[in-house]
Amino acid sequence: MNTVNPHVGSTSRRGFVTLVAGVGAAAAVGTGRAAGSPRRAGEDAVVLRSRAAVPDAFAVPLPIPPVADPVCRDGDTDYYEIEQREAAVAILPGAVTTVWGYDGMFPGPTIAARSGRRVVVTMRNRLPVPTVTHVHGSVTPPESDGYPTDLVPSGDERTYEYPLGQRAATLWYHDHRMDYTAPQIWRGLLGVFLVHDDEDDALSLPRGDRDVPLLLCDRSFDADGSFLYPALDPRGTGDQPGVRDEFAGGVLGDVQLVNGAPWPELAVAAGRYRFRLVNGSNARSYLLALCAGDSGPAAVFTQIGSDGGLLAAPVEHDGLAVSPGERFDVVVDFSGYPVGSHVTMLNTLGAGRMGQVMRFVVTSAARDEQDDARVPDRLSTLALPSAADAVAVRTFDFRRTEGSGGHAMWTINGRPFDVDETLAEVGLGTVERWRFRSDGHHPVHLHMAHFRVLSRDGHAPAASDAGWKDTVDLRPREVVDVLVRFDGYRGRYVLHCHNLEHEDMAMMANFDVV
Repeated sequence: MNTVNPHVGSTSRRGFVTLVAGVGAAAAVGTGRAAGSPRRAGEDAVVLRSRAAVPDAFAVPLPIPPVADPVCRDGDTDYYEIEQREAAVAILPGAVTTVWGYDGMFPGPTIAARSGRRVVVTMRNRLPVPTVTHVHGSVTPPESDGYPTDLVPSGDERTYEYPLGQRAATLWYHDHRMDYTAPQIWRGLLGVFLVHDDEDDALSLPRGDRDVPLLLCDRSFDADGSFLYPALDPRGTGDQPGVRDEFAGGVLGDVQLVNGAPWPELAVAAGRYRFRLVNGSNARSYLLALCAGDSGPAAVFTQIGSDGGLLAAPVEHDGLAVSPGERFDVVVDFSGYPVGSHVTMLNTLGAGRMGQVMRFVVTSAARDEQDDARVPDRLSTLALPSAADAVAVRTFDFRRTEGSGGHAMWTINGRPFDVDETLAEVGLGTVERWRFRSDGHHPVHLHMAHFRVLSRDGHAPAASDAGWKDTVDLRPREVVDVLVRFDGYRGRYVLHCHNLEHEDMAMMANFDVV
């Protein structure tokens, strides 16, 4: 096995992020240090306090984003047309929020695709700024992957092609514009992308209206109901960086949204439900738990899938850690609860209202429900790599670096992102051992490639690390080893921190598959 030192190249074209100007002149907003454990929420993340009246919890029903309809189909391809545009939506009671949404929705419509069947999406940009679309978790040729400088100008369009030669999994799609990913996702450019296959369909898992996407994100609101975000360049025209320097550690909202609704409630039957959890927050991590009070037995998450699809066997969690960008496919069994029971999903890292996520209310008794769903003891056969398969070892150090004038700059191996520089050249079809080290909290995401988490600080990985992953929760002063399999396509891809403010402030690097 060879040990490879990552290449260090020329000065980054993104040196401007160290020259953030106008911080003192920017409009003041109320802030407070992140509540909850700093090991999980981000040591430097800052809560942005809403100026709008915050609604009561569990006062609105959970919305389910509509499934997008293809504009046409042929023998092996589904064709979609989606428009990115501004729209006025009701999120807070008595207020209207302007979102930047896919088809004007927040979140966007769910794309339901099938493994091995090509999806072609024509994305029309009717926003006042450039955009880039990335399907997070997809194995996609580089020209359709959403490289951060593959911009679609305002008024233009781009066609993305997704071959989907991959397993069933819960993916999501979002904007990936360089320097502006954080504010553009905050304004609404995100949605769920589901891949189905025969293996998943053959299992007796909950389906239909008991297969529910739950896209979690936090937001803050101005007095008029508009999204509040600490941007130097509020419209994202490119004249200034996307976030004010004092928020470089990450932006946390003080309103918890699920599928775009604040602290919603879902009526459930007394049976099993499949929930596809997606953390679409900019910087907020979750440690999810289910609280039933005195209504019945302790509720648990039975995990059946991770970022890359089904696990080999189910894993039960009393608490489920979900960092930005991660997805967890879980089953919750409500059959032991009487009618009227409330089961609350909590975020035990949050304080006050942010310690609550949503609530389930049981509306029918188990004897009245026909529930044939089951979670089998074996779900899938995974061909996960072993340490002996690795042909190289590389180390990637995720660290905050002070730029000129003391401004924040987030780096990988001491280098800010440079579109002309690569930190790794890897062979298609090979496996490499990548070692991630951190000085803070950095959820690390790889485009195109999937990996197995091998160890944390030399010990066994966490239970939530099981299966194929594309995002791993790298915690402060931690070393995580992963085995990356580079199946898919040749070309240039990126790895980056999925704390979006970190990403926008240069914590990203290229790798080339050759």
